[in-house]
Formats: sequence, structure tokens, C-alpha cells
Amino acid sequence: MNSLLRSEEMCLAQLFLQSGSAYDCISELGELGLVEFRDLNPSVIAFQRKYVNEIKKCEEMERILSYLLKEIKKADISLPEIDVNPVAPLPKHVIAIMEQLQRLEVELGEVTRNKEKLQKNLLELTEYTHMLRITRNFVQRSAEREPLQVQYEEFPFLEKETMMDYNSMQRLGAKLGFISGLIHRVKIEAFERMLWRVCKGYTILSYAEVDEYLDDPDTGEPTKSVVFLISYWGEQIGQKVKKICDCYHCHVYPYPSNNEERNDVVEGLRTRIQDLHTVLHRTEDYLKQVLIRASESVYTWVVQIKKMKAIYYILNQCSFDVTNKCLIAEVWCPVSDLPALRKALEDGSRKSGATVPSFVNRIPTSDTPPSLIRTNKFTSGFQNIVDAYGVCSYREVNPAPFTIITFPFLFAVMFGDLGHGIIMALFAFWMVFYENDRKLKNTRNEIWNTFFEGRYIILMMGLFSVYTGLIYNDCFSKSLNIFGSKWNVSAMIEAKIWKREDLRGNGILTLDPNVTGVFTGPYPFGIDPIWNLATNRLTFLNSYKMKMSVILGIIHMSFGVILSTFNHLHFRKSYNLYLVFLPELLFLLCLFGYLVFMILYKWMVFSAQDSRHAPSILIHFINMFLMQGDSIQPLYAGQSGLQIFLLLIAVLSVPVLLMGKPLYLYWLNKGHHRIGAYRGYERVRHDSDEELFLLRAHDMEEGSSHSEVSMSGEHQSEEFNFADEFLHQAIHTIEYCLGCISNTASYLRLWALSLAHAQLSEVLWAMVMRVGLKMDTSLGVLFLVPVFGLFAVLTVSILLVMEGLSAFLHALRLHWVEFQNKFYSGSGVKFVPFSFSLMPSSFDNDGLL
Repeated sequence: MNSLLRSEEMCLAQLFLQSGSAYDCISELGELGLVEFRDLNPSVIAFQRKYVNEIKKCEEMERILSYLLKEIKKADISLPEIDVNPVAPLPKHVIAIMEQLQRLEVELGEVTRNKEKLQKNLLELTEYTHMLRITRNFVQRSAEREPLQVQYEEFPFLEKETMMDYNSMQRLGAKLGFISGLIHRVKIEAFERMLWRVCKGYTILSYAEVDEYLDDPDTGEPTKSVVFLISYWGEQIGQKVKKICDCYHCHVYPYPSNNEERNDVVEGLRTRIQDLHTVLHRTEDYLKQVLIRASESVYTWVVQIKKMKAIYYILNQCSFDVTNKCLIAEVWCPVSDLPALRKALEDGSRKSGATVPSFVNRIPTSDTPPSLIRTNKFTSGFQNIVDAYGVCSYREVNPAPFTIITFPFLFAVMFGDLGHGIIMALFAFWMVFYENDRKLKNTRNEIWNTFFEGRYIILMMGLFSVYTGLIYNDCFSKSLNIFGSKWNVSAMIEAKIWKREDLRGNGILTLDPNVTGVFTGPYPFGIDPIWNLATNRLTFLNSYKMKMSVILGIIHMSFGVILSTFNHLHFRKSYNLYLVFLPELLFLLCLFGYLVFMILYKWMVFSAQDSRHAPSILIHFINMFLMQGDSIQPLYAGQSGLQIFLLLIAVLSVPVLLMGKPLYLYWLNKGHHRIGAYRGYERVRHDSDEELFLLRAHDMEEGSSHSEVSMSGEHQSEEFNFADEFLHQAIHTIEYCLGCISNTASYLRLWALSLAHAQLSEVLWAMVMRVGLKMDTSLGVLFLVPVFGLFAVLTVSILLVMEGLSAFLHALRLHWVEFQNKFYSGSGVKFVPFSFSLMPSSFDNDGLL
């Protein structure tokens, strides 16, 4: 609990690593994840560091692995799901891994190129076969016509039809030529227009679409192609036709001069295609074997190369001593992990066989250490909520342990419904039960990952919603009659307020509690279910939930102010208890704490019989500031004098809060005291200088004289500036005093969202479920099934998802702004240890590199 309440105590340490064992020592530290390394060569660019060549080798191996993974994925070969965590390879084994990867790349590249070449040849032969088959039909159709004529299609830009025939052109002495091939279907219209414009009608184009899809050799995607046959007259026209075919990327094939040649070519193509299918099948089998063999080791290689690259990256951040035989590293390390750090260095030195062991040495510093909050799978979600606002400063109070209770409770106040809470809790229980399922954890859906990471938050919110739903006696907008109503209807009839005819003829009646004997006693738990039938139910709940929101808000803010004392005491700033904490608490309690007192007093003193004569709390609170207590009936004797007294205390606490701390620090500075340590709680320190800091802070409060305060002996203290300190405190005073008013009003969102959720649930029931329940025919049961399905879908999508998200965001705001600003600065830096477990483990290209 101490680790969750405050960040771990950190220290700055130097690691002295022997050159021969540095790699193994860093590897051991990466497996444990104990320390965060500092870069000791910030002015040296990456290409000038010592181990840049080793990192380049790792990047080359990553490139080969990326290529292997791409080919494995293209071949639809599943990668093994292995939980084994291989250690980083030794430097002497890297050459063997590199050679194996390069051999695999060369072999895979050759096989892939051969496969692509065979596929391209097969595609060309297939296209040639389709061309011969379809163009033969062109010739047969032309032979059936007498005389032979080819008529162009009518184009919009032509003035009239143009007719050509082979006989007329032959009589003119022109030489007839043919060009045949395939073109993409989307290009055929533009291709035909271009032929007409360029060749001026000296060509005849015939085309037909291929029945099956053919693979595009450039993209590999199946496309529809068209076989065309162009007849032209003259060599000059033929050259133009060939250039147009090249521009449109047509696949042109030789056109046989007679049927005998055509049959010979078709027979030869059939034989070659069969041979290519056989060779291609064997090539694919061999390629698959190579990829399967590579996939068996690719997991180990990916992890090992990542670890090796990370180790060399850390070694580049170290500096060498004057002898170049020892590497020096600086790390932030939790004090509690120092024994484990020493043991890791010993294990690394022993594995490398070094004769001189590596060791660690703590050094004093005034630099700000990072903050480390140790969490588990339950507390990590709540800690993430706090870290989203800001990482806690070193050793200041962490709001996360209190957020575990207050966050789901405030959410449930706004979301309180028994039925909705049970559904939410069951959904969270399911995620918790299957939390180790790899399919649920390793997904690419960011929305689902957010829900899954916050499964314990959702579970707590659901359980608290069940509790508040029982308090509100609200389950899908209906009340549960668990203990029986304490409302006595007979008393209303005996008092002649209601008649029996009224009860039979009216479905909704207004409940008036101001009748003697109407209640037989207080309801055991929650709200009496009879209120669900009353027309003045909303009026009753409105007053109840509004006052409840104010009470919860004042308690929550007061708790935040009280938590600030733990920071003052821990950082030895005892004067803040009297000059900051006490004025803040008095200002809050004398004004708004008194408001809570009046609410509770009215609830306890005034009964239902006195409700019509009960004074308004709001009027009394306003008159407290106006000092007009005699204008209305007081709540109790001596109320006016007490209110004036509380108001004076609240007003006097403001100048104390504004001037107290700056004047006190000015008095210390004027007495020739260096008070650089008074800002100590804003800095972070190591255990090695904790005693020195406490001694100086104590001497400062006692009035002893120090000419210089420096935590490490290298940095001198900051000069005290009264204007800066006064300005800082003035801003804090204004923010706090005005914030007490605005923050109290902000907690009224608990009241507003609670009523909105209840009313929306009631409207959904009335507009959907009540329609199905009204049918009393035999078809009513069948009609109720789709109605209930619609009700369930709307309940989940609107009331659970949308309303739940709204309540979640409002509860988040109440914690970030209204609660945490009372004691939490959140200006720290998160501790990021060097750990192999934090590296991405995805096999995708994005996760690999």
C-alpha cells in the first residue's frame, strides 16, 4: 500500500561494467527491467557512437526478417504461438544467425523469382491461347459474310457510317496486315477511338471479351481482358498501329497466316502449358517448404534480434573510462531493487567469464528522479486514469488508491440502476474470467483493447451501480417491492383524503406524506416502491438527489484538502499546515460545510408534518452572506450569530492564505537564511541525500544560518524572490476560493445525470416494452419477442454504452478537477525501465521494426 500511496524511493547509481561483460550485464538488466538508463553522450550523434556498426547489422537482420515475414504471410502460413522467451544471443553467435538469414534470403529470392518468371510465362501462354481461339471465331464469322464487310460501330464524333471491305482494298494494291493481342477491358473504348483518329479508317478492329479473369502481371490482381484483331493496309499504317498498342500496354502476340500454322501453334501451347503447370507446382511446393522451415525459427530470431539491438542501443549511451577498458553507465533505480541490481551484475559477469566483476555505486544528485508506482492487474486501470491527468511528482501522494473507491462510487451515483449495473458487472466478470485468453488480449481493435484493459474498472462500476440501484430502488425504471411498501392506503381513506371510488377510477395518484398515520415506519433499505406510482415522484427525487450531490461533493473536496497534509508532512513543510492547509479547510467548511450541516439538520429536525413550514436552506445560505438572518424564520436558536462567526472566519482565512506563506518565507530570508530547500517538495531526491535534506529543512525552521544549500555540492540554491512567491500564492488563493464555489456547483452533475438516466430508462420502457405488454391476445407472446429484442438493443446501445460513457467522463472530470487539484500537482516524469518485456511483440512489419 505504501508503494501505491507514494512513488518508490529512487536513487541515481553508476554502473561500472567491464568491456567483456557489459553485453551480458545489460542483457540481464533487460530481462529484469530494474533500471532506467541515462544518456551520457547527448552531444554525440548516432552515427559517431561506438556500437553503430553492430546496430546496422541488427537492422540488416531485421530487414531480412521483415522480408521473410512478408513472404510467409503471402503464402498464408501460420506463425507459431510460442510463449518461450529466448535470451539475447551472444555476440559470437550473431555471425551464425546472420549467415543463416542471408542464406535463407538468397534461397527464397531465387525461388520467388523463378516462380514469378514461370507465372509470367504461363500467363503469356494462356493469353496467347485465348487470342488464337477468339480470333479464329473472327475469321469464321467474316468468311460467312458475302461479300466480306466489316462495319465499324457508330461513334458520336462521326458524321456517317464508314464501310470497308477487303476486296476493294486489295484492288487498290494495298498490302493487308494483322496485329492481334489482349488489352484491359477498361481501355478498349479509348483504344478504338485512338485507332480511328490516327489511322483515318485504314484499320478494321474486331474484339471480344475473355470469359475468365486473368492475373495482371504488374499488380497480381485478377482483371478482365479483351482479345482484339486489327486488320490494316500498308506498312505505314502498321507502324502507327504498333505504336498505339505500345502506348496502351497491349500484350501483342504473333498472328498465324493460315489454319495449319494456327493448329500447330495451339498444339505447342497446350504442351508447354502442361509442362509449366508441372514445374510451377513443384516450385511452389519447394517454396512452401522453405517458408515453413523459416517460420519455425522466425519467432526466436525476431525476439533475439530485438533484444540484441536494444542492448547495443544502451551500450551507446554509456561512456568509457580513461583506459577504455570499462564502461560507465548512470541509471535511476528503486532503492528496494538495489540488491537485485547487484545480483544481476554478478550473474552477467559470471556468464561472460570476466575476471573482474562489475559493480554499482550510488551517487548524490539534485536532479529530478522519475516516479515509479508499482501496480497489478487490478490497480493498473485506476492508475492509468490518474496518469492520464499527469504523472505524480516524486514521492507526492498518489490519488489512485482512493480513486479505486471514489471513482466507481461517483459513477454509480449518476448511473444507479440495478438492472443496468448487473449487466455491466456480468460483462466485466466475463472479461476477467477470460483475461488470459490470447485472442481477447492480442487484437487490433483499439476500442475493444480499451474496454479489456479497464475490465476491473467496469467491474467496480457495475457493482457500485447495483448498490446505488438498490438505494434508488430502480431496476430498468421499475421499483422492486422487496420489503413491502410502508405507505398505508387505509390511513388516506380514513382521513377522507381518498375515496375507494378514486382508487378504482384513477391509475395515478399524488402521494401526500403530510398525513398522520400514512407511514407505518421507515423503509428498511432505499426508497419505498410506492413512489414509482406517484405523479410527484420526480419532485421528491429531485430534492433528494440534489442535496445528496452537494453533501457528497463537499465530503470529496474536504478529503482532497486533508490529503494535502500528507505532502506537507512528508516534505517537512510544517509551516504549510498552518499557513495553507488550515485556512483552506476553514474556508471550505465554514461556508460549504455549514451548508451540509443545514441540509442534515433539516432532514433530522423537520418531519413530513412540518414540511410546509420548513424554511428554505438556499434562502438561509444567501442570507448568511447578506447578514440578514432576522428576515426569515431561523432553523435553530442562535443561528444568526453562528453564521456571522463562520463567515468572519472564512473571510479572515483568505488574507492568511494569501500573505501567510510569502511573509513567513520572506522573514526567514531576511534573517540571512538560505531557503533554497523550501521548494524541496517540488524537487525529487535520492535516499543518499535524504538525511542531509531533512537536517537542512529542520535547521531552516529553527533559524540557523546557512550560506549555501546544495544537494549534490554542485548546484547552488535558488535565490528567494518575494514577488514571485507572492504572485504564485495569489494565484493559488484566487483559484482555491473561486474553485470552492464552482467545484461545489460542479458536483450537481451527480444530481442531473442521475435524474436524466432514470427518466431516459423510464421513457424507453414506456415507448417499447409497454407496447408489447399491452397486447392480451394470443399473438401478444409472439409480438413480445421482437419487442424485447428491440428493448435489449436500445438498452445496451443507449443506456449502457452512451449513458455509461457520459457518466464515466463526468466522474473523470470530478476527480481530475474538483478532487485532485486540492493536493495533486501531477508534474512528474514516469519511470521507464530498460525492459525487454516492454518491446513490441507483434509479427507485423510495424511491430518488428
